[in-house]
Order: sequence, then C-alpha cells, then structure tokens
Amino acid sequence: MKKTLRAVRVFAFLFSFQFLFQEITFAQMPNPALVGYWHNWNDAGASYIQLNAVDTRYNVIEVSFAIPIAGTDYNMQFTPDQVSQATLISQIQTLQSQGKKILISMGGATSPISLDNLIEKNIFISSMLSIINTYGFDGIDIDFEGGSITTTGGTISNPTDAKILNLIDAIKQIMQSYHTSHNKKLLLTMAPETAFVQGGQSSYGSIWGAYLPVINALRDSLDILQVQLYNSGSMYGIDGNIYTQGTADFIIAMTDAAIHGFNTAGGFFNGLPASKVAIGLPACSAAAGGGYTDTAIVKDAIDYLRGTGPRPGNYTLSLAGGYPTLRGMMTWSVNWDAVSTCNGAYSYATNYQRIFSAPVVCSPCPKPTNLITTNITASTATLTWSINSCAVAYQIIFRKTGTITWTSKNINTNTGLKTITALLSSTAYQWKVRSKCSLSPVVWSAWSVLKTFTTPAMKTESFTTISSVKIYPNPVAQILFVELSADEEIKMIEVFNAVGEKVNSVSYPFIESYASVNVNELSSGFYFISVYTTTGNIYRKKFVKE
Repeated sequence: MKKTLRAVRVFAFLFSFQFLFQEITFAQMPNPALVGYWHNWNDAGASYIQLNAVDTRYNVIEVSFAIPIAGTDYNMQFTPDQVSQATLISQIQTLQSQGKKILISMGGATSPISLDNLIEKNIFISSMLSIINTYGFDGIDIDFEGGSITTTGGTISNPTDAKILNLIDAIKQIMQSYHTSHNKKLLLTMAPETAFVQGGQSSYGSIWGAYLPVINALRDSLDILQVQLYNSGSMYGIDGNIYTQGTADFIIAMTDAAIHGFNTAGGFFNGLPASKVAIGLPACSAAAGGGYTDTAIVKDAIDYLRGTGPRPGNYTLSLAGGYPTLRGMMTWSVNWDAVSTCNGAYSYATNYQRIFSAPVVCSPCPKPTNLITTNITASTATLTWSINSCAVAYQIIFRKTGTITWTSKNINTNTGLKTITALLSSTAYQWKVRSKCSLSPVVWSAWSVLKTFTTPAMKTESFTTISSVKIYPNPVAQILFVELSADEEIKMIEVFNAVGEKVNSVSYPFIESYASVNVNELSSGFYFISVYTTTGNIYRKKFVKE
C-alpha cells in the first residue's frame, strides 16, 4: 500500500512536472514585450491600420475589443469591423508566423462586463472560447473598466463578491479548456486602471483595489500586468507620498508598488515578479484624457526602474539596483502611435527600442534588416524595415524588375517606414535600403538584401450601361450631382483619379436615387465616378474637375 501510494505520488509529481514543462514550453510571451492595443474600427484621430501592417516592433498585439452582445453584459461577441472574418484570421496567422502574439482584449471603457451568477458565467466562458478558437488568438486580455469589477467586502485573498469570484473561475476554466484542446497555455494579460490596483492603498471598496483579488487569484497564470498609468490623476506610492501622472516619479512609484506589494484594508497585496509587469502609457496626448509622458521622461523612468540609469526625480525605489527583468512596455494604442503628429510616427515603439534593445555596434554602419512590403495597391506600396540606433537617415532605391534604372528616396528621419507612389499596376518591383550612420566621418552602410513585390492589377468591375446614370454639371467646380432612374437607389459612390487611385468614397445610409459628391478639394483634371446601387449594379462615368 505504501509502495502504491508512493507510486501514485511519484506519478502525480511527474505529471505536475510534465504539465509545468508544457506550460513553460508553450508560454512563449515575448521578452522584452512591446504590447500595443489595436483598434478594430476607424477612429477620426487614429485611422484604422490593417492588422498585418502594424509596426513590426510590436510583438504582442491586443485586438480591441470583444464586447457583450447588446442587452447582456456577459455574452461575448467579436466581429471584424473593416475586413472580413477570413481576412482577419489570415492576418493573425501571418503575424503569428513572425513570432508575434495576438490576444483578444475583453471589455474596454464603454462595454461593462459583469458575471453575476452561474448562468452568466457559463455563457461568458462558452462565448469567449468560441471567439478564441474561431480566430486562433494566443491569449486574452482583461480590460474591464467602470463598474465591471467592484468589491463590497471580503479580502484580497478571500473575496466574497459574486462577480469577482465568477470572473476568477471563468478565466481559470477558459484557460484549462484551451490547454486541454491545444496542449499549450493561453496567454493572459490585464490592463486595470490605477484606481483598481494602487488605489487600494487609499481605500479598499467599490473600484478601489477591486482588481487585486483577481490578480492575486490568477497570478500564476498571469503573463503581464500592464496597469494604465494614465487617465489616473494622482495616486499614493508605497512611501506614503502622492505622485501625479505624466511624471517619471509616477511611473516609478506605481511600478514599484505593483512589484513590491502594499498594504490595503483588504489585506496585504503580494506584488508580482518584475518579469510580469509592463509600463502602460498612451502613445500620444490625444490618445488619453491625461497621463501622456514625454519619451525622454519615459526612458529616464524605465532606465532607473531597470537599474541602468540614475534616479530622475524624488522617488527612491524600494529595491536597490531596480528590476532588470521588467517585462516591457504597453501602449494605447498602435493606431495612435502611427499618427505622425504624435511626436512623430511610432515614437512609442522607437522609444521602446531605445530602452530595451541591446546596444547596436555602429562600426561598420549596420545595414537595415527585416524588410517588409505592405499596403500594396496598383500604384502604391509601403516599405518598412527594422531601424537601428546608429542610423540618422536612410536611403531607399527601387526599380521595375528587369530594368537597371533605380529611383532613389532619401529618408531623413529614423522611422523605418516609407510609402512610395506613382507605381504601375501589374508590375514587379525590387527595392533595398541602406543606413546613414553618425560615425566620424558620417558613413553609409552596405545595401540591405534585395526585396521584391508585385503591384496588383488596377481594380476593375463589371460595369453596366452608363446611360442609366446622370452626372452634372460636367465639368464641375465644387458639387457633382448624381441621379439614377427611379427604380434604383444609390448605396455608395467612389471617385478615382486618372491612374485608378481612389480619392473619395461616400456611403449613403439614407438610400435614394439622387445624391451629391463634394469634389471641391480635388485638383483639376480627369476623374471617374463609380456609383454602386442597392440592386448590385455599378455605373461608371468620366467627369472633368475644373
């Protein structure tokens, strides 16, 4: 009996070790991590970006958001807003093949989620598993805000609120089901606001400290805690002083609290390892209501946190030497980071690279790597490459395949991105790039490896007879009027220039057989208008802009 019991214990140990080994083997969260939230919609200030066109430095992408079906706060859904489901799945797979991790973020600021009972918990579990498995996501992100997580009693280690207990159990069941089905760990991140975490020092109740029982119960499964260090106001540090968002001291104090731990009225919160903590900040001032921090200040704060730089302010870390294993950085959002008016396009990603990249040997001047061509149309293509800290500029050359004449473009900033235009449709091109480094004297690197791409054919449609549509005046100065026969209605109008580039697109929610298009901002010349009807017909006509 003892022998049998011992054998059972040995088997249990081996099984546990094997399970742990599998978790370690498959839980390949990038380290260091650059986490970016990606908008599944088109924002007026931060345009929609194709998922597979996100800056290559982002190695963890949080797709935003899975939200409850209308009329519920627990039955989850996710629908691609700008592309088809098949296209988004393909884009996810492309990024995963490059080593990126793609997670689905749940909730957001405007979509409360609350699991108040067993039925709601079970529906939440099944609906989230369906989303995860349909799209092939690598993990989930808990971004519950507002009243989604609140506490009315209990402690951090022994919560009593049904919605907290149900959430903890739901996440555990989702992760276990995923592991059983896929034989690998489902990645888990959380992005609480400061009030839900560090705010527990000043009060424990309602939203204050409400995430702490969730973090505590899931700490073994949690890969990254990325507290939103913005839209926060001021918060207590563990030294008893108050710190204000947008400063180096705020970043350092809030991060130190998450790692070191702190006292609350609900008990002591045991901090997380630095390897599970990332710095969460907005990519630019327009991305949040407050808390944007200049890139130089962010670098100073993180350098001090990692023990690689001096103290930049008044706060002194609780651990001498800092936290060298700090996981990385998170931002809301990759779309805002791409906006050129936000301190330059991809300034957040560039700052991450400055902070976490290994020093680059600048002699000889290193040539660019990771050349990728995206957003290829009949006449344009976006060229991207991995930048290095040595470079102060770049030179791109491209040509039609089979020719010897290169077109040269000089890039005087270290962005690693250039869109080239006036390309010919259905044509193969080659391109390469080299670095200009600030050595003494300034030198150019060797050329990068030659890359190729082919532009697609100019979009053509099966157009019906043009006599069924009237456009006037033609030539036109400002407003072009479009009129169909009485038995047809206009759904959408697109305007193309002489080389086939789309320059305007207007949808009509109130469908009529009569519409107008403002062409005032177009330059003078020939254009084509395509009129799409509710019956599936497409009419095309040529007009002249005065």
